[in-house]
Amino acid sequence: MTITVYRLGFIAAGLAALVSMTGCRTLSVNSDIARTLEPVAFSDRQWTGIAVSRDKRIFVNYPRWSDNVPLSVAELVDGKPVPYPSQSLNEWTRDKDPSSHFVCVQAMYIDDLQRLWILDPANPKFQGVVPGGPKLLQVDLGTDRVVRTISFPPDVAGPSSYLNDLRVDVKRDMAYLTDSGDGALLVLDLNTGRARRVLDDHPSAHSEDILLTIGGEPWLINGNKPQVHADGIAYDPNSDTVFFQALTGRTMYSINAAALRDASLDEQSLQQQVKTVGRTGSSDGLLLGPDGKIYISALERDAILRTTPTGDVETVVQSDAIAWPDSFSLGPDNQLYFTTARIHEGAEPRDRYGIYRISLED
Repeated sequence: MTITVYRLGFIAAGLAALVSMTGCRTLSVNSDIARTLEPVAFSDRQWTGIAVSRDKRIFVNYPRWSDNVPLSVAELVDGKPVPYPSQSLNEWTRDKDPSSHFVCVQAMYIDDLQRLWILDPANPKFQGVVPGGPKLLQVDLGTDRVVRTISFPPDVAGPSSYLNDLRVDVKRDMAYLTDSGDGALLVLDLNTGRARRVLDDHPSAHSEDILLTIGGEPWLINGNKPQVHADGIAYDPNSDTVFFQALTGRTMYSINAAALRDASLDEQSLQQQVKTVGRTGSSDGLLLGPDGKIYISALERDAILRTTPTGDVETVVQSDAIAWPDSFSLGPDNQLYFTTARIHEGAEPRDRYGIYRISLED
């Protein structure tokens, strides 16, 4: 079954200029793109992260944003969630060791070496980080076993942090993560397991203090506009560049990853390396596609967009079914998978949470 969707272009007036260290230029727009939106799976429980392996295994996670989250990480087998990589890892309660159980898993990622990474910010219901809980797990997909757990100490993942997403540079064995709770990037050396916080005090990693309109309505929680900091992240190994942006923000930024890796740079020198890519709209997830373009989950447009570092912005697919597109994963045959989390609809969503895919073949 497929669902045919219609093209939706950007409104030119809604696009700002690209800003770089050498000046400004206007984003060009191309809406002459059409994709078929194919449903993959649906769930009555809210999921955020997704990871798809080369052999089409699909993994998902369910963040502990309520008291009714019996499963944190699953593999979808014949469309049904099976606890992954074990039942015991998914059985956390307040009386169990948070370092060896999933507390509140937010994201997952399969790198180019087919290693599965599972990110647990350990901040259930956004009520504060459980001490000893923030961690990144590496799973061997050949044996379905956790082969490594990297814990983040309080000076890296503080009490109000919420580690949100990650990308991995397999050439240098580095990982780059966002903290949407406090606003920062994390630079993680996978060889040593040591992480550093950077850009804590820089606007690029923080909310723009705006009110989002999602699904035709202002997004409010208890009458207040949420402020979510650095969230989506992408990594381009060819240019060695990290792209990132806040969820409650409409600006994408980039920074040379070599600068992030250089621990000798002081914070001020590092901040000077940040560049503004452009005004791309509010987004929860970013991903570098095989075409070298950055794919964007466009929250306020019920759409998937894509942009290039040279400034082209395109609407790839748009549909009412794309209700809060959250996380991306690139599967085999250039298939882009993404989840819909329906966060703006609260505890009573209008429809089931979905996984969809689109072909990136032109």
